Amino acid sequence: MLSIISTPIGNLGDITVRAKETLEKCTAIICEDTRVTGQLLKLLGLPKKEFISFHGYTDNSKAEYIIQRLKKGEHLCLVSDAGTPGISDPGYIVVSSVREAGQAMEVIPGASAFLAALSLSGLPINQFSYLGFLPVKKGRQTLLQSLKTEEKTIVFYESPHRIEKTLSEFSSIFAEQPERKIVICRELTKMYEQVINTTISELAGVIKTLTVKGEFVVVLEGAR
Repeated sequence: MLSIISTPIGNLGDITVRAKETLEKCTAIICEDTRVTGQLLKLLGLPKKEFISFHGYTDNSKAEYIIQRLKKGEHLCLVSDAGTPGISDPGYIVVSSVREAGQAMEVIPGASAFLAALSLSGLPINQFSYLGFLPVKKGRQTLLQSLKTEEKTIVFYESPHRIEKTLSEFSSIFAEQPERKIVICRELTKMYEQVINTTISELAGVIKTLTVKGEFVVVLEGAR
């Protein structure tokens, strides 16, 4: 059995009872950063476990190693550093490989930063477009230009290193849509959580006072 487990995005209180019970009884844990997952287990008071590292630079052939262990009857867990596995991390490779091999899986849902941001935004979310992290170079401008006519609410992640540049680009690209709403969420569920509700016309002023630390989720209103 492979258990796909969502972990807290900041607040440890968001771990579910089912997630804790499964992490406690499993054979080993597949994770991105063994240090991060090790610290999580420690803070949750869970016993140490064997870790199987699987991150963005891992050879995909390691998925076969995981499948062989599942075929032996082991119970493995797949976690992300924070949030739901497979969302902006390589966990989907493991899930896809295990499914193709016909091995049993279960999902233990929980926190997800972009879903939390959508809930907080107050924008229509019966339909939305999730972009993950925006491309850094190739295809970036084409994508940003396409958002000018996207009618669905748009949500994406951004790093503290690029948030100011991205918001500055938005201020310029969407200048002809000054009343278009934008919600900037920083450090969701953590002590210094910050949610800024603003518009394109006010974005330049927001950038000047923005605290550039932590993880960001940005929600943009769809084109009217």
